[in-house]
Amino acid sequence: MERTRAFKERTRARERTIGTWIKTPSRIVTEVLSGSVLDVLCLDAEHAPFDKMDLDGAILSARAQDMPVLVRVQAPTVPEILNALDLGATGVVIPHVYDIAKTMKLVSSCLYAPGGRGYAGSTRAAGYTRVKMADHIKASNSLTTIIAQIEDAEALAVLDDLMAIDEIDCFFIGRADLAVALGATSAAAPEVIEASKRICDAASRRGKAVGMFVPDLAEIPRWNELGVSLYLLESDQVFLLNGASHLKEAVCRASELQ
Repeated sequence: MERTRAFKERTRARERTIGTWIKTPSRIVTEVLSGSVLDVLCLDAEHAPFDKMDLDGAILSARAQDMPVLVRVQAPTVPEILNALDLGATGVVIPHVYDIAKTMKLVSSCLYAPGGRGYAGSTRAAGYTRVKMADHIKASNSLTTIIAQIEDAEALAVLDDLMAIDEIDCFFIGRADLAVALGATSAAAPEVIEASKRICDAASRRGKAVGMFVPDLAEIPRWNELGVSLYLLESDQVFLLNGASHLKEAVCRASELQ
């Protein structure tokens, strides 16, 4: 499982990685996209109707093809994180990170250590008891990718403190929610762009990786220069809609040539 083993390392090294959001609670959709050339998939349990069995099937489908799979958890809570990781997710995207003490507790819950993640050998992540406890703990702590999503105005006041949390591998800028938090009506509003630049600058000072969703792919060169390395773009739903549009346009063009 070289791709999944390398994902945390690639993220920390700020190597450019490109993935997409899975909004459809389907192991089959995840299976199809796991066979693509993308670097990572992210199951959006925060905004899509994933239940535990949906996550279970989707994570299994991704693991079967060695596709790194993240889960944006439904809420920033310890049980949600534990469930995603026990199911075998490569890592988690933790939404609404801004409180330092709470963030440190959530980060701790991702890793095995005193006061941290609880152990169960019967999980998929632990090989259903086939992996020795010590081996699973070592592997999990070295491979679990922790991504903190910054999308609240409160986070902007504590950026340096957040960036100082070494266990966080990447900070993902949630521009849509950041726009709402700042009273803007667009993710491209000047105040949102300025806040996003502040996050990139803070991360750069600490050597931290930054991720982002961009609504317009033409923006990417600009964000590359500011240090963004992880892009989670579009979604399975967008692929379906675009595919349908392209099909109809192609048939219409072909018909005009007759």
